[in-house]
Amino acid sequence: MIDASAIQSALDELYRVHSRRVLATLIRLLGDFDAAEEAVHDAFVAALERWPIEGMPANPISWLVSAGRFKAIDRARRRSNFDGKQEEVAREMTEAARSGQPRDDDHIGDDQLRLIFTCCHPALAPEAQVALTLRTVGGLTTEEIAHAFLMSAPTLAQRIVRAKNKIRDAKIPYEIPEHRDLPVRLDAVLSVLYLIFNEGYSASSGNTVTRADLSAEAMRLCRLLIQLLPEPEAEALLALMLLHDSRRTARVSEGGELILLEEQDRSLWNADQIREGVMLTERALKSRRFGPYALQAAISAVHAEAPDASWTDWPQIVGLYDVLLRAQPTAIVELNRAVAVAMRDGAEHGLALIDRLLARGELGSYQLAHAARADLLRRLDRLAEAAVAYRAALDLTTQAPQRRFLERRIAEIGGR
Repeated sequence: MIDASAIQSALDELYRVHSRRVLATLIRLLGDFDAAEEAVHDAFVAALERWPIEGMPANPISWLVSAGRFKAIDRARRRSNFDGKQEEVAREMTEAARSGQPRDDDHIGDDQLRLIFTCCHPALAPEAQVALTLRTVGGLTTEEIAHAFLMSAPTLAQRIVRAKNKIRDAKIPYEIPEHRDLPVRLDAVLSVLYLIFNEGYSASSGNTVTRADLSAEAMRLCRLLIQLLPEPEAEALLALMLLHDSRRTARVSEGGELILLEEQDRSLWNADQIREGVMLTERALKSRRFGPYALQAAISAVHAEAPDASWTDWPQIVGLYDVLLRAQPTAIVELNRAVAVAMRDGAEHGLALIDRLLARGELGSYQLAHAARADLLRRLDRLAEAAVAYRAALDLTTQAPQRRFLERRIAEIGGR
């Protein structure tokens, strides 16, 4: 007898972990983003109806891809019966599905990597490249991506729609570029992988601190990219991911509460990930062709190699941030450097830097800027001001564990 609840659980897990892979393959087979998204939905609905009766197939992902493809073609044909304009769409989709069968060169990279390069085509604006890939490959919601970009969700949604239309109208190919074209396409792809990882490492919303599936997927795709193009910055990005992810278990208590870096049990850090991350960082730095990811990885390596928070080499970290700021002069890098300066020189020095940053207006809607300011005010015993800053951070925070952490800080200050 087939266990319907077990089938439902398996389908839930398949959707959570593999729906993006199914989508990527269907985009290749159908040649259309929106049709592929509908096909993924149809495929899982079909599985929900048929698997409890027929049993789970031996290769569920292939089953879902096949079901989604046939559902999409049937849908296109039905539409063509009512709308003559859709007849050509149905024909093109059928041809794309027939010609899109797996080829011998698929070992070069999987469909998600192909999809990333399609979404990061130079015909698209850089902001659109990142947004579309995060939505399509990473599976982030429009709200989550908007949070990462510090912009409104409707604006971000319009950007994604325009990017899809551009790919369709310009007939941008769904393929990994020729090797000679890869280096110029690398920066956008690395940015995408970094943002996907960041959303997994510190979820912008929801009930958990991390989304391990997103972090793991970003690292998997980064490894695939390195096999294809073993550039120092690609290896440095993987190093940065590994060093951050090594702390994942220690970042959350058994009850799901956030634990800050200085309070984490470092015996829980993943030593294998740290070793690989440090090795990749050193290799990237020795290449003399490194960039911002290698510098960020070097900063993470300093944290990873400190046996205790009190042993952290803050002067070295500030020095690395100085170099990073010249290579990547952004407000967020300035904020991180300000926190490091506070740890090296005292809270008042870091607070002055953060106040100047906030006065410029660039980070007014960035909750970590207000949280960092609140923490430094707390350390200086300026509790009333700290409470105001913590509330400003709380108003901008949508992740439940982070909200609980900020609420506890506010309660502690009130108690004092």
